[in-house]
Amino acid sequence: MTTSEERLQESSEEALLQAVDPQPEKMVLIAASGDLDKAWPVMILATTGAAYGMDVTVFFTFWGLGILKRHDVGVTGDDWRQRLMSAFKKGSPESLGLSTMNFGGLGAKMMKDLADEKKVASVQELLELAQDMGVKLWPCQMTMDLMGIDRSEMIPGLDDPKGAGSAISLMKEASISLFI
Repeated sequence: MTTSEERLQESSEEALLQAVDPQPEKMVLIAASGDLDKAWPVMILATTGAAYGMDVTVFFTFWGLGILKRHDVGVTGDDWRQRLMSAFKKGSPESLGLSTMNFGGLGAKMMKDLADEKKVASVQELLELAQDMGVKLWPCQMTMDLMGIDRSEMIPGLDDPKGAGSAISLMKEASISLFI
C-alpha cells in the first residue's frame, strides 16, 4: 500500500472506532463563587450538560467551595483568619446568599421562595441530581488548605480534591469551559 492509501485506511478505521464508541463531549465549569445566584447556574448547566450526554466536571475553588460544605458544619479553620472568613461566608447550599440584593438574607429567602413557587429545583437538589448523573465534583485542594476546610466537612460522594493544573488540563480537552 502507498502512504496515501495507508492514511486513508487509518482515517477510515478511526472514523469507524468513533462511530462505534464515540467519546462524549466534555464540559468543565469553574465554580468560584459561593453566591446563590451563581451556584444555581453552575448546577443547572452541569446537570443539563450531563442530560445531553456530556462528560461534565465542576471544579469548586475559593468561595465556590462553600457550595460543597455540609449544612451541619459551622465555622471551619485552624487559625483566627480562617475561622473569621468562615464565619462571614458560611457556605453549604442551604445558606448561600445573593451577590446583590441579599439584604441580610432576605433576598436569598425571597429567591428560594420564588423558586419553590415556580417549581425550580434548589441548589441542593441540583447538587444531588448532578451526583446521580455522574457529574464529577472536584474540590480545589489549594483552597481547602488556604481556608482550612477538611474533606470531612464537605458533602459525601465528591471526587478527590484536585489542583488548578488538573482543571486546566481537562479544560484543554473540553468543548465547553466556563468560569462562573
